[in-house]
Amino acid sequence: MKASTSYHIHHLNLSHGLPLPDLLDMEQGQYLVFWWKSLALGHVFLESRSGLTLAQLLLKVSAALKPAVEMYVAQSGLPKTSWRLWMEQGKQEKWLPYFQDVFQEAIPQEVPATVPISVVICTCNRAPQLQQCLDRLLQLTCLPEEIIVVDNAPKDNASQEVVEQYPSVRYVRESRMGLDVARNTGARQASLPVVAYVDDDVTVHPVWAYYVWESFQNPDVAALTGLVLASHLKSEAQCIFEKHWSFNRGFVEKVYDTYYFKSTLPKGPPVWEIGAGANMAFRREVFQEVGYFDELLDAGAAGCNGDSEMWYRLLAKGFTILYNPKAIVFHEHRENVQELKRQIFFYMRGHAVAALKQHRYHKAGYPQYLTKLLLVSYSRLAIRGFPHYSFQYQTLWAQVTGLLSGLAFYLKHTRHWNQKP
Repeated sequence: MKASTSYHIHHLNLSHGLPLPDLLDMEQGQYLVFWWKSLALGHVFLESRSGLTLAQLLLKVSAALKPAVEMYVAQSGLPKTSWRLWMEQGKQEKWLPYFQDVFQEAIPQEVPATVPISVVICTCNRAPQLQQCLDRLLQLTCLPEEIIVVDNAPKDNASQEVVEQYPSVRYVRESRMGLDVARNTGARQASLPVVAYVDDDVTVHPVWAYYVWESFQNPDVAALTGLVLASHLKSEAQCIFEKHWSFNRGFVEKVYDTYYFKSTLPKGPPVWEIGAGANMAFRREVFQEVGYFDELLDAGAAGCNGDSEMWYRLLAKGFTILYNPKAIVFHEHRENVQELKRQIFFYMRGHAVAALKQHRYHKAGYPQYLTKLLLVSYSRLAIRGFPHYSFQYQTLWAQVTGLLSGLAFYLKHTRHWNQKP
């Protein structure tokens, strides 16, 4: 079935039931995100005119919900039931009360008005996006005690003028270009024990700050990533990104620790799967232990992966990273295919540079991984996409050239990489 090039997003709160029949056989693709109040539980893509029956759709929904619901059932201590069968049979009178019991303890009855975290927003000549981000951030149910905007190499005073509209937000100008330069400036300016980062093109969920803070109540957690959902899927580029490059790492909590690091070291730990820099947080003290973000990575330099390279260093030092799907933001993907190609080029460029740097320090299996990616994976994609190279295959050349550009960038800066982190 041909993938849709746009989707209407439905956020469906299961505490109100499951109204699905009206979504079948619509002209436009439908993207369904299932919630229990503030908890995101799973998602389903429906292609336009899918031809699915209601019974088939209910099977897809129960399968999508299974991992998250089973996690919350285990956490609740309640006995397992036939909730999937009840849902597939349309027996709402059975699964709905069970879900109410399961999620009762997972959602706090009330949250504090503020939590002691510093939120850093790095921005670069995107005043409209910054304004929207700050508007939403300052309307949260639970507010961070400190918000810092780092204005990275601005061409004008537009971002500063936006920040001046919000007396509680601190403005910091960083004239040196580079996302990781800006991230480091934000970390050094932060005054609270937890430093959280969000991109200027995200909208934060009303209780995002609370769940970030709550995660660090576990003393073993040194860093956090959270769930990133798409804000819109109105264009082909946005759909390609969400289906093939998504920041969404699932709806189940995951722990990345020393065991994960050592067990994946021979093939190269896929640290890029841990989360996205658009929604991440760190104990401020860990920067003293492992150093700050590498300023030759990410936007304004190599291209990307300053976040995942930092996670790699944390794991190598024995720290633990938590992926918490309760900490949710909504990301605005690139609307234009040309913009997407440029984004993917720099993703792969930074990906190659970070992987080779990581291998230099710990002899992980990244060279073999990159060789296989270039010679095997991309060859297969070239064959599958031939001759039209439509939808996701449109970015293949950007992937190949980005990876090769990353190899050249790494070799050019060998002296820099010789320095231990």
